Amino acid sequence: MTMLGVAALGTGSAAAAGPNISFLPHQALYELSLMKTRNNASVSTVRGRILYNFSGNACEGYTSDFRQVSEIESGEGKNTLSDLRSSSWEDAAGKSYRFKIDTKMNDSDSSDVDGVAERTGDAITVKLKQPVQKTFTLDGKTVFPTEQIERIIAAARDRKSLLELQVYDGSDGGEKVYNTLTVIGQPIPGDRSVTNPDPSTGEASMKSLTRWPVTVSYYDRSAKSDTGEQTPVYAMSFELYENGVSRSLVLDYNDFVLAGAMGKLDVKAMKPCK
Repeated sequence: MTMLGVAALGTGSAAAAGPNISFLPHQALYELSLMKTRNNASVSTVRGRILYNFSGNACEGYTSDFRQVSEIESGEGKNTLSDLRSSSWEDAAGKSYRFKIDTKMNDSDSSDVDGVAERTGDAITVKLKQPVQKTFTLDGKTVFPTEQIERIIAAARDRKSLLELQVYDGSDGGEKVYNTLTVIGQPIPGDRSVTNPDPSTGEASMKSLTRWPVTVSYYDRSAKSDTGEQTPVYAMSFELYENGVSRSLVLDYNDFVLAGAMGKLDVKAMKPCK
């Protein structure tokens, strides 16, 4: 099971503040469950949680920390326990990105990624400490996860339905850049009735905010397709508020799909820029 989607979720929700975007410091808990399986996948039950914590402001940058623990039961009676922790900081202007990702499966040793990416001119320089010491450059058109979400919200406000971006989030060993395709649906007013309410829809400060149904598909830039149509490595769907909070998560790993229902939302005080 790949955890790339979770890494993207955890870092992506901490968006850089644009001129008219005010992002909410908060902590959210999501309860994971199995929605469906495909391709005869031997997955019978999934239980898990994501705890996501976001803080910061446009002057100091944004910090996000999250942890996901998932237990997957297969048809053969085998259980897989995965534990993913990630912490990142991003400059509000999208010029600097620091990240640490720790992944552990069952009782195996953890797999660590630790590095920093700096944007200089038309290029991005990445310096990895783990899993190996390495320095390399990326195309300057590549964006970090915070800027990715900022651009999604900006596109949604402009009534655009499609957005293509190259994204680097430090996952998968810290050396991969993903091509992403974002599909943005029609805006949902904050006062619209909700079939499945959660703490975000009940939060008084959120009722005046617009949100959009969003699906982001991640493609391996290094993979080649004989048919010309490439299958995404994974995809995430969620309702994205204009303050950066996400609800009603769906994580699609191709062979199986997980739902992430918000179980708790703690709103933090906004720290003004000095």
